[in-house]
Amino acid sequence: MKVLSYIFVYRRLLLIVFTPLILLPLPIILHTKEAECAYTLIVIAVFWLTEALPLSVTALLPGLMFPLFGIMSSKQVASSYFKDFHLLLIGVICLATSIEKWNLHKRIALKMVLIVGVNPAWLTLGFMCSTAFLSMWLSNTSTAAMVMPIVEAVAQQIISAGAQVKATQMTYFGGSTNHGLEIEECVDGHETNEKKEKTTPVSGHNNDAENISNNVELEKNPVTGNTYPTKKDHMMCKLMCLCITYSSTIGGLTTITGTSTNLIFAEHFNARYPKCRCINFGSWFLLSFPAAVIILFLSWIWLQWLFLGFDFKEMFKCGKTKTDEQKAYADVIKQEYKKLGPIRYQEIITLVLFFIMALLWFSREPGFVTGWSELFSKYSGFATDSTVALLIGLLFFLIPAQKLTKTTPTGEIVAFDYSPLITWKEFQSVMPWDIAILVGGGFALADGCVESGLSLWIGNKLSPLGSLPEWLIILISSLLVTSLTEVASNAATITLLLPILSPLAEAIHLNPLYILIPSTLCTSFAFLLPVANPSNAIVFSYGHLKVMDMVKAGLGVNIVGVAVVMLGTFTWMVPLFDLHTYPAWAPVASNGTTP
Repeated sequence: MKVLSYIFVYRRLLLIVFTPLILLPLPIILHTKEAECAYTLIVIAVFWLTEALPLSVTALLPGLMFPLFGIMSSKQVASSYFKDFHLLLIGVICLATSIEKWNLHKRIALKMVLIVGVNPAWLTLGFMCSTAFLSMWLSNTSTAAMVMPIVEAVAQQIISAGAQVKATQMTYFGGSTNHGLEIEECVDGHETNEKKEKTTPVSGHNNDAENISNNVELEKNPVTGNTYPTKKDHMMCKLMCLCITYSSTIGGLTTITGTSTNLIFAEHFNARYPKCRCINFGSWFLLSFPAAVIILFLSWIWLQWLFLGFDFKEMFKCGKTKTDEQKAYADVIKQEYKKLGPIRYQEIITLVLFFIMALLWFSREPGFVTGWSELFSKYSGFATDSTVALLIGLLFFLIPAQKLTKTTPTGEIVAFDYSPLITWKEFQSVMPWDIAILVGGGFALADGCVESGLSLWIGNKLSPLGSLPEWLIILISSLLVTSLTEVASNAATITLLLPILSPLAEAIHLNPLYILIPSTLCTSFAFLLPVANPSNAIVFSYGHLKVMDMVKAGLGVNIVGVAVVMLGTFTWMVPLFDLHTYPAWAPVASNGTTP
């Protein structure tokens, strides 16, 4: 038993030592560049999947192993670690830093909720839409981290307001309890059992949400220690938590900058197929936005039905007087919004820069009209989305945000300098350097697979799959990616599979976009476990959810996501990229060689 305990304690160290040793016969016996690259790829894959080493540390291994195997020189590998992606990421993080610093995300989220209304179902949809919108421009982790405290505060105040409304109603009925309810009152987290009664329910009330609400199964939040007044309150907290993490992921699908997997795909695709020039901010938005909207809407319906029930009559009633509880909800949201005060100069400037960045991205090469990149036609292809991101990103360091003052010896207050919208220190605190290194390692790994010939070898071995129907190949790859991303980092999953899926498409003479786009989108569907996605872990940390809650809810959202991606692949994406024809920009495999 003592030996087993030691093995358990040092399991990561043992894995790091024995994995390379067990796989060592592969390069020693075969002694080919393909085998040596495969050895590096498998070792890195094991370390990424098990997280025996930090992901970004594992990503540095190509820089060590490729020069030792003679696959790429150290100088070549080093150049792979910093690409166009990193410049784009820097510009986007400048925007994210300013949004977070000046609380613009709170204003957007609460304003969206005020627009959609205070019915619990519409309230949830409002938070989902605002979170998804923010996630289009920020990482899903940052979005969930910024929005979740707002949602938690709103949820707790709604619960408190609801308890007060119920208490007022019970007092109104002659100081006695309402015989239509079975309830244990809980005000400010302290239980009072004096007003507990159990009677027959009032006739005419049979909707599922009310049955949940009236069912007295008080549970404590393991994090805060507070008790939920009713089961419906607990279900509402679970619903809001899951809505935030899922919508932050779904929103990231819509833009290239929305999630690291999209950026990794774009960089890999443009590097492998430089003649294509069909993947940019505008084209990606056109292909992914419809899918994201459908997935968001269906996920909302699924989660609402799963946790609170779906009462269409209550949701869509028009012109009827709001209940006291709904009025209390509206007051809470309005109070939270009023706390922000009038919109400030810094928020306006951030918002303007945000719209300029988005406009420049969309209009660079829109496809249906001439874009502004044609102004620099002499240097075609030189200006990319990263050029725009850097231009706007630099402005955040230049535009004054507020004056810096000091008091003179005479007591006079004078301005001596100004501070910009963001400072370098603030930028550094938000910049995900670990993701930058991880993605760089993926680029180096992909370059090594091409240089060694491993990509071509894999493509030739997978060519028999060409006998399968196209839809089945795409479904298998999508399900494989969706399953793998539940136990591995999204970025690690897509980085690992892109060098395999690209040669597969070439080997079976299928448009690479046919496989790569659905696989990239499905890489973000890490909905089942708290550890599958950082945003899942953030909402799970608030203590409202159990693992089985996420599994049940996430399974439904996963099925919806894969189904919608498959639908989109065979409908609106086909004419957008002419997916049914093998493009001239892709290499043609012939007798194991590519021209």
